[in-house]
Amino acid sequence: MSNRTVLIVDDEPPIRDMVCMTLELNGFDCIQAESAHTAHSLIAENLPDLVLLDWMMPGISGLELARRLRRDKATRHIPIIMITAKDDEASKIEGLDSGADDYITKPFSTRELVARTKALLRRTAEVDSTEASMSYSGLSLDPVAHRINADGEELLLGPTEYRLLKFFMSHPDRAYSREQLLDLVWGSDVYIDERTVDVHIRRLRKALEKQGYNKFIQTVHGTGYRFSPTSTA
Repeated sequence: MSNRTVLIVDDEPPIRDMVCMTLELNGFDCIQAESAHTAHSLIAENLPDLVLLDWMMPGISGLELARRLRRDKATRHIPIIMITAKDDEASKIEGLDSGADDYITKPFSTRELVARTKALLRRTAEVDSTEASMSYSGLSLDPVAHRINADGEELLLGPTEYRLLKFFMSHPDRAYSREQLLDLVWGSDVYIDERTVDVHIRRLRKALEKQGYNKFIQTVHGTGYRFSPTSTA
């Protein structure tokens, strides 16, 4: 994990400094931003490997910045961990719906912060160079180019939705529980609860909806989810 750059976005200098010191002691390079506006400029200049983003900031909130990053092709791939004092389930879902890949609540331990950062970077840094492209009825995924096309139109997915779709397309017509998906897609060392799977499934379906491929992601009542294409291209 050395030489990976993390952008810390928080309007409170003591928190930024504490997080920065912790991550640097664990081999990361850090840059800091006191606002979403400054962060957006720094991201365009540096393209960090991960963003630690505070929810509540004056002006543009962390929630809105996450949405902007996910709408931009140049930054859509950057993993985001949302940091906030809001610990209720509705807020966690709202944070994930905005585009965050993980969610950590204040106060948090430095050990948990480092573990979550490393786990998310491991998941998003895997190289698929030995894998073949997959295609189902006009929906195709190229793991080498890290590109998804639906009826000839490139789809822009966040890192977690990409991994989720890649797993589903690699294992069609097989039902998986939320617990299994967490273990197989997120990894066994994560701190994430099972509701997170539902949020990312919803985001994936929304991304596939325009061309009608959202119907491939099916809910299996009493079990979990299944990728079931109508035909193979």
